[in-house]
Amino acid sequence: MANTTGFKQEPHKLLVIPGPIEVHDDVLYANAHYSVSHVSPDFIPVFGDCIRMVRDVLFTQGGQPFIIAGSGTLGWDQVASNLVENGEKALVLHSGYFGDSFADCLETYGAVVTQIKAPVGSAVGMDELRSALQRENFKIVTVTHVDTSTGVLSNVKAVAETVREVSPDTLVIVDGVCSVASEEIKFDEWGLDIVLTASQKGLGTPPGLSILVASPRAIKAYEQRKSPVSSYYASWKRWLPIMKAYEAGTASYFATPPVNLIHAFHESLKQITRSSTSMDERIRRHQESSRRVKDANIVVAGGLHKDIKDKYFRIGHMGITAVDSSRGDIDQIIAALKTAIPEAKGNASEQ
Repeated sequence: MANTTGFKQEPHKLLVIPGPIEVHDDVLYANAHYSVSHVSPDFIPVFGDCIRMVRDVLFTQGGQPFIIAGSGTLGWDQVASNLVENGEKALVLHSGYFGDSFADCLETYGAVVTQIKAPVGSAVGMDELRSALQRENFKIVTVTHVDTSTGVLSNVKAVAETVREVSPDTLVIVDGVCSVASEEIKFDEWGLDIVLTASQKGLGTPPGLSILVASPRAIKAYEQRKSPVSSYYASWKRWLPIMKAYEAGTASYFATPPVNLIHAFHESLKQITRSSTSMDERIRRHQESSRRVKDANIVVAGGLHKDIKDKYFRIGHMGITAVDSSRGDIDQIIAALKTAIPEAKGNASEQ
């Protein structure tokens, strides 16, 4: 990806954890935009454009994006507080650490949670999901698309198909924090209701934005709830008018958006959606980067899953590290690990 601003980051250690990730020079330059008001005529179209480009990333026409200051975790709070009322049932498909965390968040807001826990390193099977849906009526089903604690990629398309077949009124919630813009997601085509994510992973922006897209079905479920939304900051009652206003080209206010970060997000979204590299090609390059690392027999952040945390480490290959081969990031990762792993083994054998 060409540098169009002339700005270049200072030399630094290559960052290949599962987020935050390496960020393009032009994105960091955009983050250094001079301060402007969040209701400035200069800022309004930038925010509105971000909302529209988020739809492009997820292949949706009718989905409603929410772009809010916060971490990806705020997406869980949005789901739990806006879509699930006290005592309603939620089914969590557990493929690692983040399934437990999402379940904990849902229970905090009063949901009655059932988890289907896959063996470590595996995803929940569709037969198990089908059986659970036949036994009980669930308001939502949640699935972590990519759980970085185990490296498991769940088949979101199959999950949505199964839910639609067995329990068509159940909302399909996808935790896509580590998959959006890195793995294939066809929001409308697959019949998804929520995809939640964050700025610092495949979307290639510094941390600080919670990004969520809700289907018309999800918005309707929110509008028809019988009790008040159980969060103040995460309430769509407050945020939905904001998103609609900025997309329509007018300003509105509930809480101040992170103006500079949204400028950075805008630049990254342009690179993702409006460059010569199509979304399909972008996904293919992520898959190729994954294959290269695996073929090098490298299974780098510390382990996270409590049952196996001392037996592995994690490597993130997202965003420009995966898409821009001219950077040589994947080559550098493989070369460094081919040196480091034998050294570590030698040191261990000497102890």
